[in-house]
Amino acid sequence: MKYITIGILALVLVGGGYYLYTQRSSLFANGTPPATEPQDEKIATTTAATPAPVIKEQEVIGQSVEDRDITAYHFLPKQAGGSGSKELLFLAGIHGGYEWNTALLANQLIAYLKQHPDAVPSGVVVTVIPTLNPDGLAKVTSDSVGFSASDITASQATQVTGRFNANDVDLNRNFDCDWKASGTWQSKTVSGGGEAFSEPESQALKAYVESHSITAAVVWYSSAGGVFSSNCHGGVLPETSTLNDLFANASGYKAYDSFDFYAITGDAVNWLAKQKIPAISVLLTTHSDPEWSKNLKGIEAVLEHYAQ
Repeated sequence: MKYITIGILALVLVGGGYYLYTQRSSLFANGTPPATEPQDEKIATTTAATPAPVIKEQEVIGQSVEDRDITAYHFLPKQAGGSGSKELLFLAGIHGGYEWNTALLANQLIAYLKQHPDAVPSGVVVTVIPTLNPDGLAKVTSDSVGFSASDITASQATQVTGRFNANDVDLNRNFDCDWKASGTWQSKTVSGGGEAFSEPESQALKAYVESHSITAAVVWYSSAGGVFSSNCHGGVLPETSTLNDLFANASGYKAYDSFDFYAITGDAVNWLAKQKIPAISVLLTTHSDPEWSKNLKGIEAVLEHYAQ
């Protein structure tokens, strides 16, 4: 009797195993593995969508000679899920304390966009770098963010040394468009650095631009009271001309095809043109007035132009 029981149990085990084997083979033959297969979990893991990178509200893109942060502020459209494919760059403070009103204007833009998030249209990312030369700005004020015109005294505002970085280099002569070691500013000779992009400040901007797809750029200087197209021996880009006229007509500044008051070398905006980026220089009328209302009209026209 014991042997009969063992024999029956063996038949059940063999028969059950054969049934499971045939069922498993049938499922694989139809191209559908069992739900409990580990392979299913592997497939689900490898086909999961990769989340899009998150753009920070602000980021440090580099440091100055004296280790001050160079910061970029980003503003995304409030609508459409807060994303944008067109990055508009607004840059100021290249000449530090000598043109401190450009940095003040850029800080006013940052404050405005924080207070009016709806101002950034769908499809656009606004990036503001308010001070590319924080060491030069520190020559006239101790605070590069949130400072006001009242922080600047008349004697400080005339400090020509605030135009240069801590290596005594004119950063707007340190970029790779007709770069020369000795540049010209009005009737003066200024240093363009040891080579193009020899300075940490210009290196920071170069790295940022080359790692981003910049749709267009507006760069503030002072003082001449005009809007100027960029060009680095390739002719003025059609979109640059459009951008130039757009900002000038909206703001009330006079539009110029080029800056030809005197020869300049190593210019940042012309380097942007060399990268095929539509870019304009907006020169404020004086070294003290940020001319906020005029520039806001120009900014709004640019944002509307690039809105989806």
